[in-house]
Amino acid sequence: MNVLEVKNLTKKYGTETLALSDLNFSVKEGEFVSVIGQSGAGKSTLLRCINRMIDATEGEVIFAGVNMCKLDKKALRKQRRKIGMIFQHYNLVNQLTVIENVLHGRLGYKSTLAGVVGSYTNEEKRQAFEIIDMLGLTEQVYKRCDQLSGGQKQRVGIARALIQNPKLLLCDEPIASLDPNASKVIMDHLRNISTKLGITCLVNLHQVDVALKYADRIIGINKGKIVYDGPPDLTAEQIHMIYGSQAGELIIDIGGRNES
Repeated sequence: MNVLEVKNLTKKYGTETLALSDLNFSVKEGEFVSVIGQSGAGKSTLLRCINRMIDATEGEVIFAGVNMCKLDKKALRKQRRKIGMIFQHYNLVNQLTVIENVLHGRLGYKSTLAGVVGSYTNEEKRQAFEIIDMLGLTEQVYKRCDQLSGGQKQRVGIARALIQNPKLLLCDEPIASLDPNASKVIMDHLRNISTKLGITCLVNLHQVDVALKYADRIIGINKGKIVYDGPPDLTAEQIHMIYGSQAGELIIDIGGRNES
């Protein structure tokens, strides 16, 4: 069953800049898909069109059977509860604790007043502690987020998304700001979330080798167009199609890692 269908999706900024051009693909429930491409290819724009942080110029985004592009504000807020978003720069409230940031993931279920006063049920708090423990953050639960490492902050971001009980996780360059060890921890968690919890993951990555290791499927974007959609066993020619002039160093890097 498809949880997401993108049909003829196009996004223009102004009259000149074509960020996405007639994208078509679908994602199955529980699938782990990596979207790869060089900076500026349109990866982030794609995720933001899917959850309507920005509006598409043309096309449709069908998520859980509902066309996101047609929803009014109230209906969109309700539908977004099922979509968790994980950002490159975490988007946490640094002066708040880990548990407070995680509980913010429930704000889509709250009235404005309940959100302002931080009114959460015992069940929401129990679930938050359970997710925090699953992500290895129990010792940090009452720490302010400005006291955490980058990898720990990203795990808080994942926990905040998971407490929404999402059907889909959109991850926008989740390891771009992290060192290799922290990156592996984050990618292992995301893969486990997909495999064990059955949550669909759409993950933007710049690192080809990471995408090849973790993804069920690769979507390659070049200049706003899908140029590859298939299994994670790219040839040198396909990498060149996705990355253009940057492809040479990526192919050498992947070859070196495979030999080590």
